Amino acid sequence: MARGVYIHIPFCHQICNYCDFNKVYFKNQPVDEYIEALGQEMRMTVEKNPAHFEHIETIFLGGGTPTALSPQQLERLMILIHTYIPMTHVKEFSSEANPDELTHEKLIVLQKYGVNRLSLGVQSFDQQILKKLGRTHSNAHVFETLNDAKQLGFKNISIDLMYGLPGQTIEQWQETLDIAFSLDLPHFSAYSLIVEPKTIFYNLMNKGKLALPGEDLEAKMYDMLMKQMEAHGLTQYEISNFARPGCESIHNCIYWENDEYAGFGAGASGYLDGVRYQNIGPLRKYIDAVTEGNLPLLNTHTVTKEEQIEEEMFLGLRKIAGVSKQHFIEKFGMPMEQLFAGHIEKLEKEGLIVNTENVLKLTYDGRFVGNEVFQQFLLDS
Repeated sequence: MARGVYIHIPFCHQICNYCDFNKVYFKNQPVDEYIEALGQEMRMTVEKNPAHFEHIETIFLGGGTPTALSPQQLERLMILIHTYIPMTHVKEFSSEANPDELTHEKLIVLQKYGVNRLSLGVQSFDQQILKKLGRTHSNAHVFETLNDAKQLGFKNISIDLMYGLPGQTIEQWQETLDIAFSLDLPHFSAYSLIVEPKTIFYNLMNKGKLALPGEDLEAKMYDMLMKQMEAHGLTQYEISNFARPGCESIHNCIYWENDEYAGFGAGASGYLDGVRYQNIGPLRKYIDAVTEGNLPLLNTHTVTKEEQIEEEMFLGLRKIAGVSKQHFIEKFGMPMEQLFAGHIEKLEKEGLIVNTENVLKLTYDGRFVGNEVFQQFLLDS
């Protein structure tokens, strides 16, 4: 049973230097045709098994950039979503946005159709760093967009920040945090830069032209982030996410709780009925598949019990609350110690996890090396 729906909008007016998501330049693309294809994919998927979609709690528009669409295109997308996705139980309807694209008119369209959470890709408040990243907005765009959204009644607003960026200093990171806190927002996501293949940054790194902060400096930035978020009343509920009570992202929690969700659009991934799947990425191929009446599947994989267990651990340990031992027993019919006793003992001795009667979770130190901890819970490790 799906709890959430992810809808991929692959269009961007500017491709960022660090981005490896499935995306294309907006210009000269079959945008209207793509939106109609999305509607058809939603219709076919829901009709195939309506019971899967009876209790959808969240919808998330991601990209690319949903706000690359015109107000008219955005409205058409919203109509299709409301036509094919059961909305009765939806608590959270989120849209990603670029600060320089989210116009007043687009905000009104989003609000009209029930979007109640905005996630703005800010990344930094340092104009030099933004330029290096390939971002096109200014701080003024951020302030104006936030002000407009708040005036219209949007309360649940998040911004994304990044650290460990090329040439970034502690002072620049501190300035970004100071400005972020001054905005009085209920949610922040903050990620260290990961240089992915097929990105401009990856090519620069291979040529020795990308000056990244070292591991020690990056760890210091993460430490600053965690301590200062807490000091400003924002609770860390996942390795990279901070919120005031009640403002946590329900949609992202679906991923970390290893629950099922549908993914729609070119290159989107989903997890339905025990099967993980990925859609065809290239736009034309995606549109053609749907137009011919086929689900646009690139690949599917039935998740084995062993894989479910591994995912339960490494996704659940991302949450600061950790993995519930009782829930693990209810889901898999055995205590986690039966499988991982040696690894748990080792990680506990190293001071990287807390092992209580009810829960297994990362320590503060463990959050710095999360990926190394998660690897201990692969069943063949």
